[in-house]
Amino acid sequence: MAATLYEKTMERGLRLLAYKPRTVAEMRERLNEKEWAEEQVVEQVITRLMELGYLNDEQYATSFAGSRLTARPLGRTRLRRDMQRKKLPPEVVENALDEAYTERDEEGLIDRAIDKRVRLKGKPSTREETKKLFDYLMRRGFSYDLVLRKVRQLSKEAETEGNS
Repeated sequence: MAATLYEKTMERGLRLLAYKPRTVAEMRERLNEKEWAEEQVVEQVITRLMELGYLNDEQYATSFAGSRLTARPLGRTRLRRDMQRKKLPPEVVENALDEAYTERDEEGLIDRAIDKRVRLKGKPSTREETKKLFDYLMRRGFSYDLVLRKVRQLSKEAETEGNS
């Protein structure tokens, strides 16, 4: 017996979710990419997946933010950009960021990033090395003021150690 278009679309949705969690926008995009997909059926399937609790942008955003920060220290700017790429609604992104940075202090995260970098490359001893550290931390998405303060602090420590 042939499956209905709804069943076929639902099966595809469940297969996609079994592979990895997705945002509503990602799911819509993936379901619509098939030639046989119909917009109305795709919307029915998405609504049903949300009712079942399989699709939930808030849960996804919170989980995504938490796992990214556990894996590597990132600043708010970088994490926001990564979440926007997932096509999450702006208010969902901001709520997840607030929650993630309440649980994990950005100052502690930048310290972790600096410690790891210093372990791998050594303390910056030249202006060029200091600039590389600064750029690295900016790419990680930490705020300019925080990066500047931490790099200056590290430079002062290096000077003090060099003078003693």
